[in-house]
Amino acid sequence: MEYDLLGWPPDGPKLRLDHERFSYAGKFVMTNTGKAVSRTDDGEIVAAVAFNEDRTDETTLWLRYVTVARDRRGEGIGPELLRRVRDRALERGYDRLRIAVNNPFAYEALYRTDFGYTGETTGIAELVLEHPAPVDDGDDRSGELDVRERYQSGLEEFRERDLSDEEEEFLESREGSDPPEFGPRD
Repeated sequence: MEYDLLGWPPDGPKLRLDHERFSYAGKFVMTNTGKAVSRTDDGEIVAAVAFNEDRTDETTLWLRYVTVARDRRGEGIGPELLRRVRDRALERGYDRLRIAVNNPFAYEALYRTDFGYTGETTGIAELVLEHPAPVDDGDDRSGELDVRERYQSGLEEFRERDLSDEEEEFLESREGSDPPEFGPRD
């Protein structure tokens, strides 16, 4: 697999993705966002991410849209692409990366990339995660959540929604568990 950062905001390239293979395909034709892709050895794009600076904080980069080809989901391609973008963004001088997710699979993938749930949601009920992950001071009296509680509180947000059978099974399998390990998937 090859990973390529195609451009930074605001001068990102247009990227045309097949709407039948990729969610959010139409969002990648905008040129004001940076973009990165994962490609097979023969050059076929199998994942993409679009990103831009926060409007009020130039040290924060928002990952806006992440998509993996429907036939390649579950292979760990998305988390690896996000790791690489995260690392390049930190090298470029961004202090923090943020993303809003709308499903438990994306939530889990971001935890595998060392993002953590902030406890915030967007106006459209997406959960906000960030890197570096929010740090809990471990003092039970502070009211802060520990890492496991923070992870589970995000999953609980999804449990309260109308979900597909696959999402419900996924959430059931994570009940009471620790967050996934940071790093590559097994």
